This record gives sequence, C-alpha cells and structure tokens, in this order.
Amino acid sequence: MGAYILQQEFKGIQYSREDLNLKEFERCIFDRCDFSACNFIGVTFIDCHFKDCTFTGAKINHVAFRTVHFEHCLMQDINFSMCDKLIFEMHFSHCVLDFSKFYTLKVRCMSFISCSMIAVDFMKADLTEAIFDHCDLYKAVFSQTVLEKADFRTASNFSIDPERNKIKRAMFAIGNVKGLLETYGIVVSD
Repeated sequence: MGAYILQQEFKGIQYSREDLNLKEFERCIFDRCDFSACNFIGVTFIDCHFKDCTFTGAKINHVAFRTVHFEHCLMQDINFSMCDKLIFEMHFSHCVLDFSKFYTLKVRCMSFISCSMIAVDFMKADLTEAIFDHCDLYKAVFSQTVLEKADFRTASNFSIDPERNKIKRAMFAIGNVKGLLETYGIVVSD
C-alpha cells in the first residue's frame, strides 16, 4: 500500500521516474514542478491543482485524475486515454496539450480555456457539454465523437464532420462555422 498525502504544497520539484508511484494525493498543489521523467504507476490525484508544471514526456498510463485542475501547464503528447476512468475529471486553463490523446474517454463537462490543442486526438470520446473557450484546435481529430451541447463559440481552426460526430445542440459562432463545412468542400469567406 502506498502513501496518502493530504493538503500539501509542492514547489519547484523535478520528479524522477518512480518518485510518485503508489501514492495518493488529495487537495494538494503542485507549483512549477516537472513530471516529464515520471512513469506513473498506481498514482491518484483527488481535488489537486497543478500550476506551471511540465508533463511532456511523462507516461501517465496508470493515473487517476479526480477533479484535477491544470493551469499554465505544458502537456504535449500525453496519452490521457490510458488513465483510470473512475470519476475521471480534469479541467485545463492556458495549457499546451498539442498531440495529446483523449480517445475513447468520457470527459463530459470538461473545460479547456485558452489552450493550444494542435492535433489532439478526440476519436470516440464523449465530450458532452465540454467547453472549448478560445482554444486552437488546428488538426484536432474528431471522429465518432460525442459533442452534444459542447461549446465551440470561441474556438478556432477546428474541422468537424457533422456526419461522423454527434453534434446535437453543440454551440458555434457564425464566424467559426466554416469548420463544420470543410467536409463538403464549401468555401466560406470572411
């Protein structure tokens, strides 16, 4: 059985490969920490907050994120689809998530605020009521994705095929609706 850590703050720590394995963190704050060398095994984060942290290169195959907030974090090429899916809830603000993977995940009501999400894979994910507020979704993959009631009104550079995704009651602005029409070869000019 691993360690249980409650309400602690960690600042400026560069974690090695196995530093966090078999630990559970609840209501902890991680500030300017580097997790890029980590190979997480049996790690749980509950109601935790990550600020200005780096995860690029980390292996998060066995991590539970339960109501976790990421702010100004660098998280390129992370495979979230291998995380523990029980009570899976994350929110991102001002993060770089380029080339990350969320395929097959149920991430209902997840919020992405001012994030770079270039070539993120959302294939077969359930993004019901997700918010993409001022996010760059250039080359993001939406295929067999549930986007019902999702908010794309301020998102940019997305391309979503309405015939290959469930988009009932999803919200779009008139200025970014061309991302729904690319599949049909329709040219929309500003």
